[in-house]
Amino acid sequence: MKLFVAIILTIISLGIFTTVIVKSISFNQNCGGYLKRAADANTIEMAQTELKRTLDYLEENNITKGYTSVMWRTPDEDIEFWYNNIKTSYVELEGLSDTTTSLEKSNMLIKLRETLMDSGESGSHITVPEGISRFPNNLMWGILMWVALLIMIGLGIWGTIEISFL
Repeated sequence: MKLFVAIILTIISLGIFTTVIVKSISFNQNCGGYLKRAADANTIEMAQTELKRTLDYLEENNITKGYTSVMWRTPDEDIEFWYNNIKTSYVELEGLSDTTTSLEKSNMLIKLRETLMDSGESGSHITVPEGISRFPNNLMWGILMWVALLIMIGLGIWGTIEISFL
């Protein structure tokens, strides 16, 4: 019976961790990847297409305002500012006309890249609020991940104790 309970708890914990990983991958496939492609685009049209995909995903999933933080609100976790920044970039790209010079288009693409990407010690990465893949249920997923971690630690301690008594 102990082994059965341990197996069930392990499956639950791994299920929670797997779900969080899948949500992160799904966000990157449906939004983050398109932001990266927009930042890397060589033409205004390519950048517009990628930003449009991103905006469609964000609007369909109601990721347009709020905070990803649970304990306190910090500017880097403000979804509304991040979303409006992307939306404004898209509108600016749309506003470019056929008479816009190559230099102006190039400058706009550079500005877009600076808006969408951050540079740090570990290199460049897409600017997204931390925990965005779990939004709007960040608190629930945070609690579930802590529970799963505690279960795994508890099972590890329990297994070590059981083995030492053999």
